[in-house]
Amino acid sequence: MVFLILGIILQFYLKIWQLSLLYFFPFFIAGILISLLFKNRIVTTLISFLLFFLIGVFSVYIQNDKNSENYYQNFLKENSLATLRITKVLKPSIYHYKYEAKVIEIDASNTNGKVLLNIQKDSSTTFFDVDDVLLTSASFQEVLSPLNPHQFNYKSYLKRQGINKQLYLNHDNFLYLNKTTSTIKGYAAKVRKVVQKSLKKYHFNDDEFGVISALLLGQRNEISKELIAEYSKAGAIHILAVSGLHVGIILLLLLHFFKPLDNFKNGKYIKVILVITLLWLFACIAGLSASVVRAVTMFSFVAFGQLFKRKNVVEFSLISSMLFLLVFNPMFLFDVGFQLSYLAVFGIIWIQPKLYKFWQPKLKVVDFFWKLITVSIAAQAVILPLSLFYFHQFPGLFLLSNLIIIPFLGTILLLGIVVIYLAVFKILPQVIANFYQWIINLMNSFVSWISNQEAFLFEDISLSFLMMIGCYLVIISCINLITKFSANKLVLVLVSLIIVQSIYLFEHHKINKKNELIVFHKSRASIFGNRIGDSLFINIKNDSLSNQSFLRNYKIGEQVFIFGKSQIVNYFKLKKQQFLVVDSLGIYNINSLKSPVVLLQNSPKINVSRLIQLLKPELIVADGSNYKSYVYLWEKVSKGYNTRFYYTGKEGAFRFKY
Repeated sequence: MVFLILGIILQFYLKIWQLSLLYFFPFFIAGILISLLFKNRIVTTLISFLLFFLIGVFSVYIQNDKNSENYYQNFLKENSLATLRITKVLKPSIYHYKYEAKVIEIDASNTNGKVLLNIQKDSSTTFFDVDDVLLTSASFQEVLSPLNPHQFNYKSYLKRQGINKQLYLNHDNFLYLNKTTSTIKGYAAKVRKVVQKSLKKYHFNDDEFGVISALLLGQRNEISKELIAEYSKAGAIHILAVSGLHVGIILLLLLHFFKPLDNFKNGKYIKVILVITLLWLFACIAGLSASVVRAVTMFSFVAFGQLFKRKNVVEFSLISSMLFLLVFNPMFLFDVGFQLSYLAVFGIIWIQPKLYKFWQPKLKVVDFFWKLITVSIAAQAVILPLSLFYFHQFPGLFLLSNLIIIPFLGTILLLGIVVIYLAVFKILPQVIANFYQWIINLMNSFVSWISNQEAFLFEDISLSFLMMIGCYLVIISCINLITKFSANKLVLVLVSLIIVQSIYLFEHHKINKKNELIVFHKSRASIFGNRIGDSLFINIKNDSLSNQSFLRNYKIGEQVFIFGKSQIVNYFKLKKQQFLVVDSLGIYNINSLKSPVVLLQNSPKINVSRLIQLLKPELIVADGSNYKSYVYLWEKVSKGYNTRFYYTGKEGAFRFKY
């Protein structure tokens, strides 16, 4: 498994294999033949490692549409006609409906490859579904990189989904075509649409309808950002994603429902086939999202493995499902949900039994809640470093949230399935709908109350990749010590702690040595700061802008403290480099300036040609507060004088290290 993962990582980032697949198979076949001919255990093991590595490389290569001769970019010409089939409906933005689409034709040539589709919202634009086909001549555009440091890199995220370009459409530059074929995802989307339309007749409010859609249909598009934030702060965000928790509960319900089949000959095999079939049917209805496919695959292997009643069947099923998923979709490895879910399950299998041994209550009710506590602690302990690395917050009341909600989640899911079934067939009594609405509302209210206990929510926690690895070394060595105490294991714990301390001292020294001027990009605003060690001094006119998310991202990513300053300094010097800020007043005629860096902000009405002749600037920097028409003119003039020009709206935040 380790070598498979290594092959995936190296091929994705370094592209170590760029030849045709015809050259790949001789290596693979040669490895198999060597392992068969030389029955030496060491040779066989090494060959096995190599084969797993090659499988990882091969799976990434074949998943990359760019390596296909039919990749759509190979056929693009000026004013090419592109035929698109929508494969996934995404959460809309303020101004656009968003979809993931497959490029099936370019100028009547069959193609493959995915694209991000943005369709402008207006009165004449309709909402499209999975399998809808559109024809357009719009130009394919690059997905923009983040313009400020440590912002979420949407371009990198889309690249891991196999999407490298995007299209912007409005009502007059595309044509809707009749559907030629329907896919499994298309049929599933129709089922979800029927279910959602049926539920809306029973007057569920927006938050309740959104939670029901997320719990049972795997659709989070209907949930407001505020409610998602509340579930995240309460440590219950996993409840809103159809994942291992939901599929595990459904598996238990199905196994219990089909238990009478065990009394018949071959009944166990029939039961497993029925359970796995129904799990995958549920996955299809839930949209075959990454989290659903992951969970259903995992529990399908578990259900199948239980037939053999061997030791460590859960561990074997878990590793087998992980191997299966990574071979068929290696990009799962870079999915945060994939990492968290498998780590959580590993933690439950590995740590929970050890925690449970400390106390085994005799009362069934107490034992049930003690098991739930140990499961939650085990899962949280393993995912905590990774969670802090990605999300920078820790919900202190996660245990309370799980203790209250999870015991009733099975009932909520079962009742939800009944409500959906009755609603679709139009026989749902309003009293049952009202009762289910009350349950969902009660859960939302409880989560909202938990999220408002801000004293127990620890935010803006910075954890580097190195420190995350160090934390995992500490966790593994501590659990190893708890399992069976020995002097050698204690030494490993102490060594891991020394490693963490060394990482902290190294990073702290690195932070204190760093000095830089940074001009952030913010539309219609000018924000720049001077970084000195672990302190960032912000120059900003509007104090309210100091709470902007990009400043918070910089604070967390760079581990600095931010201090606001209300007065803009128009001239300053960093070591030998002079800086001049030219704002809306347009004052720049200053004597004794030698090749300064000029920062243009708030659209000054100046003659840039005259400014260049007078100051001979080393560089001109324009931030997001300037009109774009001014910026394009300044850039054109600067090129005529061979003066470097930097626009934060195109190249990202300007950083000058000194």
